[in-house]
Amino acid sequence: MSAATSQPMIDGSSEGPAGSGPAAKPEGASGRFLSIPYLLLRATTAGGGLVGGFVQTFVFARILDPERFSVFILVGTLGIALWLSDIGLVKIIFVRLRAWLLGGAPQDAGIVRHATAIVILYFILGIVCTVACFFGALAFGAGTYGSLELALFFLFTAITLVWFALRNISLAVDDFIFFETMEVTRRTLHVGFMLATLVGLSLMAFLVIANVIWLALFAVTISRLARKGALTATVAGFPGHLLSFFRENKKEVVSGGTYAVNEFYLYNFAYAIVPVAYGLGAPTIILDTMFKVVRGATVLYSAAADVALPRQTRAHSEGDRRSLVLATWMAAGLASLPGIVICMALAFFSEPMFKILLGNSAVMPQAISNLMIVLLIANLIQTISNFLLIHTGYFRVIARLSVLVSVAATLVAGISIVAGADLTGFIKAFVAVYVASALSYMTLALRGPLARKS
Repeated sequence: MSAATSQPMIDGSSEGPAGSGPAAKPEGASGRFLSIPYLLLRATTAGGGLVGGFVQTFVFARILDPERFSVFILVGTLGIALWLSDIGLVKIIFVRLRAWLLGGAPQDAGIVRHATAIVILYFILGIVCTVACFFGALAFGAGTYGSLELALFFLFTAITLVWFALRNISLAVDDFIFFETMEVTRRTLHVGFMLATLVGLSLMAFLVIANVIWLALFAVTISRLARKGALTATVAGFPGHLLSFFRENKKEVVSGGTYAVNEFYLYNFAYAIVPVAYGLGAPTIILDTMFKVVRGATVLYSAAADVALPRQTRAHSEGDRRSLVLATWMAAGLASLPGIVICMALAFFSEPMFKILLGNSAVMPQAISNLMIVLLIANLIQTISNFLLIHTGYFRVIARLSVLVSVAATLVAGISIVAGADLTGFIKAFVAVYVASALSYMTLALRGPLARKS
C-alpha cells in the first residue's frame, strides 16, 4: 500500500485515494515526530492528574470520617459514571475532525456543528445529573447542606466529561499546546485549593471555588476553539445538529458505545460489589485507592500516547507503516518510564506510602500492592494498544472484545465471591481477567493498524 493512496475509515479499513479535503500539511508541533514542548506539558498535566488523585485521598482521609469518606467515593464514582453517556462519541468526533484536517474528508461545516452539539449535550447532562444528585442525597437524609456538598462534588467530578471532549477536539485540530497549558492551570488551582482545606478552608468553599474554576476554563477554551473554527460560536440548531450526528454515524455510535460502556463497566463494577460483599469503610477505601493508582498511571500512560498520537494518525492516514510503528514504540517507551517508577515504589515503599496516604482510614495489604504492579503492567499494554485502535477507527473489533471481557470479569468476580474469597482474592481474580484483556487488545493492534499490508 503506497503512502498516498489510502485513508483510514471509521472502522479501520481503507478506501482509495482521497484528496477531497484540504491539503494535509504539518501544522506546528504536529508535523514533528516528537514535540518537546507538548511532551513537557503533557508530562506535567499527567503528573498533576496522579498527584491530584492522591491529594484528594490524602485530604478526604483527614477531613472526613471513614464512612462519610466512603459516601464521597461512591458519589465521585457516580460522577465518573456520567462518562457512560459519551459511548465513544468524542472519539468519533476526533476521527472525523482529524480526517478533515489531514485531507481524508471533505471540508464540511457539519463536522464542526456535530462537535459543538456533543459539547453542549455533555454540559446539559452534567447540570441535570447534578440536580438529580442533590435531590437524591436529600431523599437519603443527607440534609440540605450535606446534599449540596455532595452535588457540588458530583459536578466537580462529572464535568470532566466536557473537558475530555474539549481535549479531543483540541488534539484533532493540533491545538494541543494551548489546551495543555489550560490543563496545567486547572490542576494547579484545584490541587492548591484542595490542600487549603487542611488549613481552614471549608469543604463547601473548596467545592464552590473548584467549580467556578471549571467555568472560567471552559469559557476560555471554547472561545479559542470557536475562533479556530473547531466549534461554532452559537448554540442555535443544537437539537437538529445532534440528531444529524447520530443519523450519520449510527454504526460507529453502536460500536463505540458498546466499547465505552463495557470499558466503564470493567473499571467500575467492583464499586457496586465490594461495599455489598465486604462492607463500606476500609474495603471500599482500599478498592478505591487501588483504582486511583491505576487511573493515575493510566493518565500518565495516556499522556505518552497523546504525545505520539498526532504522528500516529498522520502516518496511518498516509500509509506510512514505519513511522506508525516507531511512533507506537515511542509511546510505549515514554509510558514505561513512569510505570517503572510507580511499580518500584509499590514494590519497596508501599507500606509507608499508603500509611501516609490513608492515615487511620484503612491499611493496604501488601498482597494487594503486589497485585497493583501486575495490573499496572497490563494497563500500560492495554492503554497503548487501545489508543492506537480507537484513534485509527477500529471501533467494531474492540467493541466485540470488550463485551467478552465484561462477561469474563463478571463471571470470575461472582465465582470468587461464591467461593468465599476475601478482598485480596476478589482483586486477584479481577487482575487475571485484566491481564488476558490487555494481551487480547495488543493482539488486535498488531493484526490491525500495525499489520504489514501489501
